[in-house]
Amino acid sequence: MNTSARSQTTGHQRLFDRDRFIEDCVSAHRSTGMEAVREVLAEAIRDHRAVLKTLGGPTKAGLDVMHTSPDFTIFAAHWTPQMNLLPHDHMMKALIGIYTGREDNILWRHGEEGIEAYEANCLFEGDIAALPSHAIHSVTNPLQRFTGGIHIYDGDFFATERHQWDPETLAEAPSDGEAIKAMFAAENERLFGRDSN
Repeated sequence: MNTSARSQTTGHQRLFDRDRFIEDCVSAHRSTGMEAVREVLAEAIRDHRAVLKTLGGPTKAGLDVMHTSPDFTIFAAHWTPQMNLLPHDHMMKALIGIYTGREDNILWRHGEEGIEAYEANCLFEGDIAALPSHAIHSVTNPLQRFTGGIHIYDGDFFATERHQWDPETLAEAPSDGEAIKAMFAAENERLFGRDSN
């Protein structure tokens, strides 16, 4: 039995080892890059129930940061019921693996008059997606319950200047880690009220 895998088997129950998963992702990234990291994520998310049991069910919008460095970021992102994220880019390669709920993506590209939508996909529990560094997407949790996904980036997600687009006018504006935190704060206020933490 391979006990160095992301999930370990104990009897009939598989366990997701958070620390080991982070170590394996960092090691894979250092050795051969995001393709190897994708394999690590795919193996872990294949048993999404084990990931959910270890990480716990989301209870508010936010990020559970697992690892951050100048060249690599891992976090669990939590979307509230029916939460929408406006179109945004990452300026780096990204991997997304859903361990609870669902994430609907609209993919955008630059056109003659700004950005235009050209494709959509749905990520269900156990699904993963890879986004290239030039990707622009908007995200919706269509469910009446929380969605949780592991997000992995080929760079420092929080220190990189990025872009976002107004969901109605599609006007472009700068975005960064602080802008993302503000989105989550607004979403929690919408769901729970001003006095919630």
